[in-house]
Amino acid sequence: MADITAAMVKDLREKSGAGMMDCKKALNETNGDMDAAMDWLRAKGLAAAAKKSSRTAAEGLVGVEVSGTKGAVVEVNSETDFVAKNDQFQTFVRDVTSVALELGDSIETIRSAQLGAKTVDEILTNNIATIGENQTLRRAKRLEVSQGAVVPYVHNAAAPGLGKIGVLVALESPAGADVLLPLGKQIAMHIAAAFPLALDETGLDQDVLDRERAIATEKAAESGKPADIVAKMVDGAVKKFAKENALLSQLFVMDGKTPVADVVAKAAKDAGTTIVLTDYVRFQLGEGIEKETSDFAAEVAAAAGVA
Repeated sequence: MADITAAMVKDLREKSGAGMMDCKKALNETNGDMDAAMDWLRAKGLAAAAKKSSRTAAEGLVGVEVSGTKGAVVEVNSETDFVAKNDQFQTFVRDVTSVALELGDSIETIRSAQLGAKTVDEILTNNIATIGENQTLRRAKRLEVSQGAVVPYVHNAAAPGLGKIGVLVALESPAGADVLLPLGKQIAMHIAAAFPLALDETGLDQDVLDRERAIATEKAAESGKPADIVAKMVDGAVKKFAKENALLSQLFVMDGKTPVADVVAKAAKDAGTTIVLTDYVRFQLGEGIEKETSDFAAEVAAAAGVA
């Protein structure tokens, strides 16, 4: 039997678009013959994914699951919203969310995990071939507390635990579920609406702050005020941005006047115990993906040779 190297597997994967394990199996089955391995993948319907792998997948579903004191959220993308209504696709998203809940955030770990007789990666490749659209397991995040609750929320739910926006809120506390669950849900709804960039101001990305400072500097310079006043204007603008984009200092959307930190503090006082909002995660379907746009009429005209 031929010695199957990592480079051979990588080469076949790039040519076929099939999963790594499928490529390795194909090479083993064909004694390392690249062309025969490609034919093997095509015969199994696995190379069909290659034609679809370059197409933008910005639709799909966000899955959310909680068990005990931990929760997970994942994003699985497809090309069209229609696929998000597909039972096969929805089942896959639920299963992957359960895997993330057990194994954690690593996409590579999730992709190689077993789901029955196949790995997640193998099932995903099969789904691409059978459903007929490119699909990607984009990201995952797991939160956990030592005591308390991780509270889920799904906005624009397509089915239980599946939707367009998924949120988890981690509350570390000895308080009971009767206190933590409603508090967590309200904060999660706030997060879905307000889109905080970090838990607190210290967690804001420095590149984001630098960009805001550059924008504020340009605006302040146009005022014609003295340099010392301009510097204060810039500092004030950056501080305002940080306050408005850090979760704990944001004004609670439920009343528009109370900082989220104060909402948590009041709930703790009323419960007679400590409640700490330790972390959160917010996944919005397709955020950051540049979607392809096309003029269908123009494409038809071009195909017909019409100027």
